Amino acid sequence: MATPIEDYALISDLHTGALVSRAGSMDWLCLPRFDSPSVFGALLGTKDHGRWLLEPVAEGARVLSRTYLDATFILQTVWRTDGGEVLVTDFMPVGDRRASVIRRVRGLSGTVQMRQELEVRFNYGDTVPWMRRESPAGTEQLLAIAGPSAMVLHGGNIPHGSDHRHTGEFTVSMGETVDLELLWYRSHRPTPAKTDVDAALAATRRYWQDWAGHCVDLDRYQEPVRRSLLVLRALTHEDTGGIVAAPTTSLPEEFGGTRNWDYRYCWLRDAALTLEAMMTHGYQDEALHWRNWLLRAVAGDPEDLQIMYAVDGGRDLPERILHQFPGHSGSRPVRLGNGAVGQYQADVVGTVMVSLARLRERGVKEDNFSWALQRALLGFLERHLEDPDHGIWEVRGEPRFFTHSRVMMWAAFDRAARAVREDGLEGPVELWEALRDGLRVEILARGYDPELNSFVQCYGSTLPDASLLQLPHVGFLPYDDPRMLGTVARLEDTLLNPDGLLLRYESTSGVDGLEPGENPFLACSFWLAEQYARTGRMREALDLMDQLVGYANEVGLLSEEYDTVNGRMAGNYPQAFSHLALVRAVDAVHVAEAQRRGSPARSADPVDAASLDRSI
Repeated sequence: MATPIEDYALISDLHTGALVSRAGSMDWLCLPRFDSPSVFGALLGTKDHGRWLLEPVAEGARVLSRTYLDATFILQTVWRTDGGEVLVTDFMPVGDRRASVIRRVRGLSGTVQMRQELEVRFNYGDTVPWMRRESPAGTEQLLAIAGPSAMVLHGGNIPHGSDHRHTGEFTVSMGETVDLELLWYRSHRPTPAKTDVDAALAATRRYWQDWAGHCVDLDRYQEPVRRSLLVLRALTHEDTGGIVAAPTTSLPEEFGGTRNWDYRYCWLRDAALTLEAMMTHGYQDEALHWRNWLLRAVAGDPEDLQIMYAVDGGRDLPERILHQFPGHSGSRPVRLGNGAVGQYQADVVGTVMVSLARLRERGVKEDNFSWALQRALLGFLERHLEDPDHGIWEVRGEPRFFTHSRVMMWAAFDRAARAVREDGLEGPVELWEALRDGLRVEILARGYDPELNSFVQCYGSTLPDASLLQLPHVGFLPYDDPRMLGTVARLEDTLLNPDGLLLRYESTSGVDGLEPGENPFLACSFWLAEQYARTGRMREALDLMDQLVGYANEVGLLSEEYDTVNGRMAGNYPQAFSHLALVRAVDAVHVAEAQRRGSPARSADPVDAASLDRSI
């Protein structure tokens, strides 16, 4: 039986991340980058697809606690057996410039016998490496080599090989410490030496705590916001600035179903929204780092624009099936790459333009490269003005004129025109204003149904869509506009599940070209909570926020979706979109409560009221 998604914790070195189960099994790790092939793939199959287990030997051993050390991604698990207690500390050193995973066992009381089981499987579980033991300078180490990849296990208790896996046991008494380190390296390079664990632990702790120390203090939901911002940072590649949507592939949106996608890439939409969440809480340097990644990634012919890229800005992400994996909870297929890379999604340019406008508002100047590139993107949008698209949900059915996409196109031209009028940048402002105003007339005529008093998913349809909650986010109309309130009422009537969570859309309609059925997408419910807060429905906003925050696991992580029937997480994990939507919803609650008290909200309010006034 598969380990539940919520039983995993993430550790990260800002280049990649590992998932460690509550039972002490490291079941997912791709090296050296988030989008590299896995070396541990048990998350999507069995232990034969690679894992690193570290646990007490004794039957009945139990976990007393599992937490991150303060505001870090240093995972600490306290185990108790009849013989004593141990603390297991798992982390990936930050700033080391090496792909390293460290597991430290420290005796807290009595004596505890531990066992480890190591199965390295390169290339998504397909390649069994050649393993050999060495003893340089009298220190034993275990090497795993296959083609270009190699790993070395350092430590005083190296396991022994049997049946294509390595197992071993050791004891830890009170006050004793055992360190194990697994390092990845290119096989043609010299075997790297063991890390100074004490120094690496101190440096990693210092990095995360210093970074988290810049987070703005809040009256409510301080810890969920801090952890969410930490997740967004953990999913950002330190060198390139690319932000992955999640560190995993193919965790199912519906258990046993086919809605399993590879999310280890950088979506322009998700990353742009992450940029806004970062800026709202004082992380402007990270936002600028992402802008520079964006400029490199999309540089070239605007007609070649993609909606997602590899961590380094690479473009070649064809989708294929990894047949060697049975899938998490039997959910097949397991996918590598993402077929949506070739889709036209008309909202993406708008999302990017809105975020870059926000960066300008914070004093970051455009240079000749950045503004020229934005103008090129606007030209691309202009040339595709009359083309249907696949929308924010990346439907695999026929392209349509999605209302949300058209609004985001409106937002792109709106921000461009304002950049000329307000920031003194150069561009055909009259053209952009004409396109913006024409889109507004079109959207109100074709995307809004007066009989339903609601905006609709796409032109010619009467169906609702949770993405419509984003219309006020970009200033298309106020949160309390009667048409918006009517849309919210219709979403509540049609897309709320029995537990009060919002579905993305009616999957039975066939609009996405897939078999019907999925769990609620958590970001949509956070958008609804934001809408409630912005329109004075504070009790409902707080109740929904409490419910949503309560879905996080014991270390504060959220997946893409939540299965309320079975009380478990679903979809890729941890999911940047869920965490950035949490941050935005909390900001809305903060602003609403400050307004109710008559006290000023901090200037980092994610929605500028003045921009709303200019837009309607």
